[in-house]
Amino acid sequence: MDDDLQAAEDGLANGTSSFHKMGKGMVAFLRATLGFEPEIMREASDRLADAETTASADLRRAQRDTHAYRSAIYPSGSEYALCLAESQLMSAVVGVLNESLTESIRGFYKLRKAFVTLDGILDAENKYMRGLSKQSLDGRRSVDSLRSNRSAQATKGFPGGFGDEPVDAKKQEKPLPDVVRENEARAAVKSTATANGQTTPEDDEEDDFYDADEVHDDKSKPETYAGHVEIEGLTKNLAKSSLDEESRNGPHELPPLKALTSSHKGLDHDPDSDILSNPIDAFIHSGANLCFGLLLVMISMIPPAFNKLLSIIGFHGDRDHGLRLLWQASKFHNINGAFAGLSLLGYYHGVVGFADILPEPILTKTSDNTIQQDVQGYPKERCEALLKEMRTRHPKSHLWLLEEARMEAMNRRLPTALSILESSSKAKSPLKQVEALNMFEKSLNSMYIHNYALCAESFLDCVKLNNWSHALYYYIAGAAHVEMYRQSISPGKSAKEKKVHAEKATEYLQLAPKHAGKKKFMARQLPFDRFVTRKIRKWEQRAKEWDVPFIDAVGVSPLEEMTYFWGGNRRMDGSQLQTSLENLAWSETRDNMTWEKEEKDERAVLSVLKATTLRSLRRWDEAISVLKEGVLGVEKAELKGGLRDDWTGPCAHYEMGVGCWMRRKEGAKGEEEWVRECGEWVDKAAKWEGYELDARVGLKIATAEDTLKKYYEAKKG
Repeated sequence: MDDDLQAAEDGLANGTSSFHKMGKGMVAFLRATLGFEPEIMREASDRLADAETTASADLRRAQRDTHAYRSAIYPSGSEYALCLAESQLMSAVVGVLNESLTESIRGFYKLRKAFVTLDGILDAENKYMRGLSKQSLDGRRSVDSLRSNRSAQATKGFPGGFGDEPVDAKKQEKPLPDVVRENEARAAVKSTATANGQTTPEDDEEDDFYDADEVHDDKSKPETYAGHVEIEGLTKNLAKSSLDEESRNGPHELPPLKALTSSHKGLDHDPDSDILSNPIDAFIHSGANLCFGLLLVMISMIPPAFNKLLSIIGFHGDRDHGLRLLWQASKFHNINGAFAGLSLLGYYHGVVGFADILPEPILTKTSDNTIQQDVQGYPKERCEALLKEMRTRHPKSHLWLLEEARMEAMNRRLPTALSILESSSKAKSPLKQVEALNMFEKSLNSMYIHNYALCAESFLDCVKLNNWSHALYYYIAGAAHVEMYRQSISPGKSAKEKKVHAEKATEYLQLAPKHAGKKKFMARQLPFDRFVTRKIRKWEQRAKEWDVPFIDAVGVSPLEEMTYFWGGNRRMDGSQLQTSLENLAWSETRDNMTWEKEEKDERAVLSVLKATTLRSLRRWDEAISVLKEGVLGVEKAELKGGLRDDWTGPCAHYEMGVGCWMRRKEGAKGEEEWVRECGEWVDKAAKWEGYELDARVGLKIATAEDTLKKYYEAKKG
């Protein structure tokens, strides 16, 4: 996490333990998810598969070995169960990012397995805390003393080769709290069953790690899924796809998942707490919080298009609980804490920074009576403190510089953000993947700040550094030259300058579709690749019909359109928003010779972009008027089909909801009336039929729905 993955590789190279192999897999996973390069993703998949196999074997051994480490909190072998779950979780992410639908589906199976294991670990924490709460003060002191004594002995070594001395198992054979004896009794039952031939080591692989007395819902997972998954209109029959085909451990099924209707109330202690003084327990606790937190947050944000697939394996998300688990994990000075910190900052500066309807920050009290901001909305002070801590822990890493730049952009300080990114680019990270991320962020910020020359140059640099979506990179570079071309039409500009920008805009825009479709996500073409291809076809058709050069057939500012889809309006200050209004106004000026020929869908694009900018400037009445006239008052059929832009209808409804939410504290209406009206607009947007970029817009809508749900829950008390 300090941009020195080679040193990490060297340090892990000769180790064969579960911990070493998971570490090797994590290094490859980090490279893979930062750059999405096929060869790195294959390497990550192979390493993580090896880590799974080793952790599974070590888990079985630890559950049967009476001399293995026994925690006062967790079941036997929990450290290996965590390695297994972490490896499965990372492998699942790599699988879902893979271009193969089969690998993606296998990834969802692995998510389920990891979910079950992590749920069991955190449930053990719950039971431990319930046990402590029932004891008297003297009893609690006795348990703490026991933990302290056993921890002092256990810290001499770490299973898997991370210590110089082995753990003295004999010294650990002391009376354990009821929760541990209970877990050992379950292990004994399993061991007896094995001896009687009721199961085999293969049957009892990683899936034996959960508490037998968990309360499950009544619906068991079927042996096979007889439904269908819609992928771009193509129905894939999964009737023959066994839900256990990925397990490699026999025909038995995983236990059904519990519905996440209540949160785990586990440990929330700091790393220096006596309860977590043993490094193995600290590793398990921080890792389980990291992984389960990530799972809950990721699942809560799954686009509606994949909800059917998730329902097959019974996932339920809980964003707030997941975020609290990640904040807890971030306290620890290990790889789990670092990943948790990176995940939190990525979430708040990415997902939250993209949304508009967010809950108000609230204060909450921690277990030690400290007052701090809660996880919902954007807890600005907590994020700033977290970033400062991570910069201190990992001073050489450019990842944290990237997050610092994103934080500045979130606070509408784009020049400062751009300055940080440019300085970081000059220093250059040893990781090509981090350098590519830095360049992409620089490209976006230069687009928001209306530095078109830098924007075009930076996106062309992205083509050299990353192969994720060259179609998008060329498209935005061309769109930047469109803006410079339109500026060159003004009086006083040279004809040569106009010609240069026209040629470059045409070259890059027409080059974009040639690179579309080379990358896929879950066997589907990337959403922006489809968007870019359609736009270019639309403009080429218009150029032919209108008998004008391609550059003059380009519609409403494509750069402002990209700014909208990447959430740039939330990062701009007043002057930058005003420049956006001026760019949009060009379409209706005399310089645009084709405006009178435009269809209603192109006029609707202008209306949505203009209204969003006006709303960002808090010019509510103007924004509403523009939306009503340009989109809401137009027949739905005139805004879809063919090469038309069909996203304007749902986005207009969403924007109306945003306006209501932002005005809930002002105006003639009461707060509850504004919120009710907001909910109606958001609900209409959520129920809209399929449209272009619906997953991206759906992320904002899902966040809005979550915010409204929290609002009404708070009202009910």
